[in-house]
Order: sequence, then structure tokens, then C-alpha cells
Amino acid sequence: MAENPMTEQEFKRLRQFIKPFSRLNSWVYRLTGGRLMGKFQGRPVVLITMKGAKSGAKRTIPLMYVPYGDGVIIVASQGGAPKSPVWYANLLANPDIEAQYKGQKMQLRARQVDDDEKAQVWPTCVEHYPPFADYQSRTDRNIPVFVCEPRTS
Repeated sequence: MAENPMTEQEFKRLRQFIKPFSRLNSWVYRLTGGRLMGKFQGRPVVLITMKGAKSGAKRTIPLMYVPYGDGVIIVASQGGAPKSPVWYANLLANPDIEAQYKGQKMQLRARQVDDDEKAQVWPTCVEHYPPFADYQSRTDRNIPVFVCEPRTS
């Protein structure tokens, strides 16, 4: 059982906040090359552009990330919410993404790690952004983790 589960009311408030804030964050980030709104709680943010699972339309969202080899790790935590973020389904359907960190863009392929690999990378995720541990403790959901590596031709 989760230690301090997010209530349905908290989840609804979170969802109402995320979409407009993400749009604003992405716009300002692009406009300033990440100089403004390029960090959240003192940690760097990456813009991830992906295709929508149903619409096929491009979607860009700011996410916390963990540098990992030549790519990144992204965590579908949604602050420990009881449900995965909307973008989770997008990555499962369309794993080819673009990650932008400041002015650098990378063409990556995302793959969800299994439980064994998650056990290996999770400590690195928590070391990079400690609130991930709190988020996992708030939910009974096994928070999905994606390793995003450079695409090969």
C-alpha cells in the first residue's frame, strides 16, 4: 500500500495544472534556448517531442530526465499520481522521439525497461532527482521508466 497516496481531488488538480504549464514551459524553453524554464526544482529539464498515440500529431513536453550514456532516461512518475501520464501511451505507440536539451537535439528511441533493468537504473534516477523515490512511495503503480538511446539508421 502506498505511504501517502495522492487523492482523486489532488490528481484532478494536478492534471488541470500540467497541460497549460507544459505548453508555457515548452514555449519559453524554445524561445530562450532553455535559459528560462530550463530547470525544475534546480534540476535540468529536457523537451521531448513525440507523436500522439491516437492522433499522430507531434507533442512536445518538458520532462525531468536523467543523463544516460548517449541518451537519457525519462520516468513516467506524474508526481506519484495513481495513473501514468498521457505521454506514456504515446511512447509505447511511437517510441521514436526528439530530445532537446538547451540547443542540442537528439534523435532517440525510447524503450520501457523491465523490472530487472529498472532495479539497476532506478538508484541512478533517484540520485539525479531524489523526489522520484517519494513519487514511487505515493503510488501502488509501478512507475514506468524509459531508456532513450540514439536511433540507428
